[in-house]
Amino acid sequence: MQVFNILNVTRYLLINKVKAASNIVDATAGNGRDTLFLAQNSPEDATVWAFDIQEAALQKTKQLLIDHQLISKVQLILDSHAHISRHISGSVDLAMFNLGYLPGASHQITTNYLSTIEAVRQILDILSVGGVISLVAYPGHAEGCQENIALQRFFLELPANIFTVNQWQIINHVSSPPVFYLIEKVRS
Repeated sequence: MQVFNILNVTRYLLINKVKAASNIVDATAGNGRDTLFLAQNSPEDATVWAFDIQEAALQKTKQLLIDHQLISKVQLILDSHAHISRHISGSVDLAMFNLGYLPGASHQITTNYLSTIEAVRQILDILSVGGVISLVAYPGHAEGCQENIALQRFFLELPANIFTVNQWQIINHVSSPPVFYLIEKVRS
């Protein structure tokens, strides 16, 4: 079993931030595992907003949260993450993106760089100082490759005096391994 896969590394790096966060976004609810991680590890009075464009994804997420008695902490939103500002008006302490397609579902429905970059822009506008955005991109399929290239370009343009952008990738996997980005707002 691979202990340090990209999703485990993401959670390991975020755990202390999650424990201190009040307003949290899961921009891609998917099967609900990230939403569950955020709800389980955030303070009792924290709110988690979980977005997805697929009803099936939100139903899976909802059931997982019910099974763990955490549904009351989470707002499930059937909408694109590109519309985050329609649903959240205050600041955000932490946001997670796990891009690509819903595991076990159609590969024709996938995130795309236009909506993802718009969502990241909106979160950056309301991200608290010390807040972070984690984003895992999957360049192993055509849309994911295009999305990753666009994200890299976007992140390179962020002002370094306000944001720090880190990038991690497994380098000895030859078949387009996932890329993990961690963006921290260091000052306003």
